[in-house]
Amino acid sequence: KHDASFVGLTILDISGRPVSNIPSGGNVAFIDEIHLCPAGTCAGALMNAAKLGTNCTTVACLGNDEKGDFILDRYRRIGNIDISSIQRTDEAPTSATILTIRPNGDRPALHQRGASDCLWIGDADFESICNVKVLHHGGTGLLKAMDESSQSAKLLQYAKSRGVITTMDLIAPNELTMELLQPILSHVDYFMPSMEEALFLSKKSTPQEAAVFFIERGASNVIFKWGGRGSYIQTSKPIPREQVPSWCIILDDDSGVSSTTTACQFRIPAFRIEVKDTTGCGDSYCGGFVAGLVRGMSMLDACRLGTATSALVATGLGSDAGVVDFDSTLRFMEESAIIEESAVSPPKE
Repeated sequence: KHDASFVGLTILDISGRPVSNIPSGGNVAFIDEIHLCPAGTCAGALMNAAKLGTNCTTVACLGNDEKGDFILDRYRRIGNIDISSIQRTDEAPTSATILTIRPNGDRPALHQRGASDCLWIGDADFESICNVKVLHHGGTGLLKAMDESSQSAKLLQYAKSRGVITTMDLIAPNELTMELLQPILSHVDYFMPSMEEALFLSKKSTPQEAAVFFIERGASNVIFKWGGRGSYIQTSKPIPREQVPSWCIILDDDSGVSSTTTACQFRIPAFRIEVKDTTGCGDSYCGGFVAGLVRGMSMLDACRLGTATSALVATGLGSDAGVVDFDSTLRFMEESAIIEESAVSPPKE
C-alpha cells in the first residue's frame, strides 16, 4: 500500500536564469543556468513528498514524446514513486512550460497545454488510486477531460467515502474555474491555493473573507500559500489554543467562532532564505504538507514542514531543487530564522 496518491497536472518545465530581457531579432544572450524538471500542481508536490520519504503513486497523462520520457526517468531517479498508473497518449504532446527567471526570482511563463487535458480516470480505477492515506489533486482548470465531466469531484467523493484525507491545489484560475470547483470543494479536507488565487476566485479582499467563502462552499479547511508571509490557515473547527505551537501565530478572529480557549485562524511564518527561483514553491509546500500528514503530524506541524520544503525549493532552480530528504529538512527548520512580520511587504488586496 502506498502512503499518498498524486493526481493531475504534470508538465515539463524548461527554466533559464537570470533573464533580464529577451534578445532582439536573432541575437543571443548568455545566462548562468538552464534546467529541465517535472513540474505542475501534481508533479511538483509529488517529487518533494517522495524526497521526504513518502511512498507515492501518481496518476497523470504524458505524451508519447521525449518530454514524457524525461519526466518518467526523473521519477525513477528520485525513487519512492510508483509510475505504473501514468497514462501515455498520441493525441497530444506532454504539457510543457518555458520559464524565463528574472534576477529577482519572478518567473514569466510560456505554457503549452497538452496531454494533461487527456487525463481520464474511470470509476473502475478509483479503488486502487484511493488505497492510500492521502490523495492530492492538482490542476483543476487545466485537466480538460476530467473538468468537463466532473470526474474529479467523483474521485474525491469516493476517496472521502474510503476515509482518505483529501488535499487540493490549482493553478492559473480564470473566470470559469469557480464553476468547476463548486461540486469538488465539499469533498476536500484541505484546499490549498495561493493567496492571490484565493482572493481572485472568491472576489474577496481579505484572507478571512476568502477563507469563509471556500468553507461555506464545503472545504473543511483552507491553507493559502502567501509567499514571504508564509501561509494563512483557517479551520472550520476551532483548535484549543494550548495545542497551538509557539512558532504558529494565532490571528485575531471577529467571526465569533474562536474564543479565549480556542482559535481557527493562523499564520505560519516563512523561513528567511536567499531566493533564487520561486518556481514550484507552492507545489512543493503541498508535497511537504502531504508528507507531514502521512507521518501523523498535526495540520499545523504539517504546514510548517510544507513551509520548509517550499523555502528549500526556492534556493535553487526548478521544482525539484533544494530538498534532499526528511532529516535534512528538519534540520533546516530547527536552524533557520523566520521572516518577521515587519520585514514583509503589506499583502495585495
